[in-house]
Amino acid sequence: MLELRGIRYQPATASSPVLREVDLQLAPGAIGLVAGRSGGGKTTLLEVISGLAEPDRGSIHWNGDPLSSRQRRWLCGLVFQFPERHFLGLTVGQELRLGHRRLDQDKVAAVMELVGLAGLSLQHLPEQLSGGQQRRLALAVQLLRNPGVLLLDEPTAGLDWAVRDDIVALLQALARDRAVLVVTHEPELFQGAAASRWRLQNGSLTDLSAEATPPAALLTMR
Repeated sequence: MLELRGIRYQPATASSPVLREVDLQLAPGAIGLVAGRSGGGKTTLLEVISGLAEPDRGSIHWNGDPLSSRQRRWLCGLVFQFPERHFLGLTVGQELRLGHRRLDQDKVAAVMELVGLAGLSLQHLPEQLSGGQQRRLALAVQLLRNPGVLLLDEPTAGLDWAVRDDIVALLQALARDRAVLVVTHEPELFQGAAASRWRLQNGSLTDLSAEATPPAALLTMR
């Protein structure tokens, strides 16, 4: 279980905290969803969880144990909003091998099949993939690290409707074996797919999971 306890974070360039006393609990088995306006701190929340930023106050735990930023970087796999901007490999194969001294080809094939890229040539250029394929490749890169926590920043942004549905279904499947947290300003796309839901507003996180109001009410976040 991933647990955030009283997380506060204020970047040096900000006049007020971006995150204020944030509490969150997320177990493997289903997608967790954080909705909020663009620029409202959702990406910052993922950066803090993943160890790319250190909170000013509070702690982050995995299965009850507190984690350092280094431990969080090992635990978490982060897929950015536009992952194609972060590709470093000249080919799909090079992208998959980054950070690995040795990589079993059977494992690569299994992960590529899992994300729906079975049969894709490893000599393909990442920039020539479709938007949906690029998201799947970014997921494959993280899954090869076998993270306990998968963090996704606006995973459906810029994709057409059919591809969005496919990505949501894929994330549901991945959430069966790991904690998956999605941040988005399009929460309606995950209606019925997210078991835990929060709203991030003015730096504070509100738990919506127990509310009777349907997820469509989150449309006001846009």
